[in-house]
Amino acid sequence: MGSHLAESLVNKKNKLLLISKSNAKKANIDTIQSKIIHKKANITNFPKIGKIIDDFKPDMIIHLAGQTSHSQSFEQPLADVDSNAKSTLFLLEKIRKTNPKCKFILGSTFIVIGRPKKLPVDENTPCNPTTIYGTNRLASENYCKIYHEVYGLDIKVFRITNSYGPREQTIKNKNAVNFLIYKAHKNEEITIFHKGKFFRDLIFISDVISGIRFIIEKGKPGNLYWISSGQKMWFDKFGNILHELTNSPVKYVATPTYTKKVDVGNFVVDNSKLRSLGWRPKTSLRKGVQMTLDYLGKLNR
Repeated sequence: MGSHLAESLVNKKNKLLLISKSNAKKANIDTIQSKIIHKKANITNFPKIGKIIDDFKPDMIIHLAGQTSHSQSFEQPLADVDSNAKSTLFLLEKIRKTNPKCKFILGSTFIVIGRPKKLPVDENTPCNPTTIYGTNRLASENYCKIYHEVYGLDIKVFRITNSYGPREQTIKNKNAVNFLIYKAHKNEEITIFHKGKFFRDLIFISDVISGIRFIIEKGKPGNLYWISSGQKMWFDKFGNILHELTNSPVKYVATPTYTKKVDVGNFVVDNSKLRSLGWRPKTSLRKGVQMTLDYLGKLNR
C-alpha cells in the first residue's frame, strides 16, 4: 500500500520520504525512485526511525507500517506489541517532543472491531478485537485519540476493510483476498471457508489510496474515517467470479476451528462519513480482480 500512496503523493510540491522495511520489494517503487528519498528501516528499530525523522523534519507522517498477520500475532505476541502498538506511541511521542506541528495520520484495520453485533459498522461501533493483532492496532488508535485530546496534535485515523489489488501481499495469513486471486492466477484450486456463505466489504487498492488522499486534504483532526466499498460481497459469489475469469476450480469447505475462534464473521461498513467529504469508490469487484490478474500475468512474462 505504501508504494501506491507514494506514487499518488509524488509531485513538485511534495518532498517525499518513504521508509520501508529492509526486505521490501524495490520493484514496487521503481517508477518513482528518482523522485523520492528512500530509507530502509524496520518500524521497530526506534533509534534509526528517530534519527531519520530528526534529519528529515517532516510536516506530516503517514504511518502504514506494521505486522499484518493475526496468526503471527499469536505466535510472537511481544513482537506484535512493538510493531503494531509501540511503534505508534514512539512516533507520537517523537512528534510531541520535537515537532508538535507535524501532522500525523494512522492507517488502521477493520480487525479492531472484532465480531460486530450490528451491521453495517460505522465510526461509532464498539470495538472488541478477537486477536492480539487487532488489540494492538486498537491501542494505536487510542494513543492517537489521547495525543490529540491531551496534547493537541493534528491527528487523523482511518480504517480499511479487506483491500486487494496489484502489489498487495499474496500471503494467505496477511491478505486472504489477494491470496485467493493469486491462486486463481496460478490456476490452482481455490479454497473458501464456511462454504462461501459469508460476506465482507472488499475494496480495490486505488480506491483506498483516493480515500486516504481525501482524508489528508479534507478530513478533520481528531476524526476517524472508514475506507470501504460499502457493499456486501458474498464469498461464494467471489469464488464464482474467480472461476469465471480464470477457470480455476473452487472448493468450498467448512471453517477450521482456529479460524472460528478469531474470525470477525460477516462484515460491511457504512462509509457515509468519508463520502461526506466527496469521496466515492470507483472500481467494481470484477474489474478490480481482472486488473489484479492482469498485473500478476505481467510479472510472469
